[in-house]
Amino acid sequence: MTVTETHRPLTLLPAGSVACMTCGARSASVCNAVEERDLRLLEGAAEKIRIAPGAPFMVEGAPADCFFNITSGTARLVKLLPDGRRQVTGFADAGRFLGLAATERFGFGAEAIDAVTACRFSRKRLRGLIDDVPLLERRLLASASSELAAAQEQLLLLGRKTALERVASFLLERQAALPVCRGGDETVSLPMGRGDIADYLGLTIETISRTLGMLKTRGCIAVDKASEIRIRLPARMRALAAGED
Repeated sequence: MTVTETHRPLTLLPAGSVACMTCGARSASVCNAVEERDLRLLEGAAEKIRIAPGAPFMVEGAPADCFFNITSGTARLVKLLPDGRRQVTGFADAGRFLGLAATERFGFGAEAIDAVTACRFSRKRLRGLIDDVPLLERRLLASASSELAAAQEQLLLLGRKTALERVASFLLERQAALPVCRGGDETVSLPMGRGDIADYLGLTIETISRTLGMLKTRGCIAVDKASEIRIRLPARMRALAAGED
């Protein structure tokens, strides 16, 4: 069945529809290594795309022939186990650069949680951009180092922490990774479902709900709606995440 234009999972946005100078994700992205005089090179190398909620835009094992810089929305990063089960390995928000594979194929997949917009770069065009803007390569290396640190933190999260420590760590991680939400700097945006959070933390949905309820009862958080949580006692949350409470 042919998918209509308005319901395609991935659409190419018109050239010039999103200017690098006014992009809200630039300050949090590797793109901030590009000085204003070189932004035309960046714009010329990128394809602006929109990904529908739930649609994949990176497939584990597929040729790593392009890179993505998320400019709005949130994606889940996933790996498939041999028996078909899925492990959520992380979440990518605006400013995150994806696809820096050391091999010729993607080591994980990425799916849009809500509507995602991104800049897509082919390997060839990104190499040319790095030659023209040497500072960009330094930022890309820093981004790769951050990915490694996040992977190590995930191993600690799954291997050593209790359910309460995992949920507290996750909420603090989300708070630190995101720009200030409209509810203030204590508000954590959770566009992903409880099932995604459970997969990421290696817990069940029931355990996630029970632990959030426990944190609410203790006065550590307020759950205004499913997609937003307010951290009311940040020091207490940090202590819980570290296993000190």
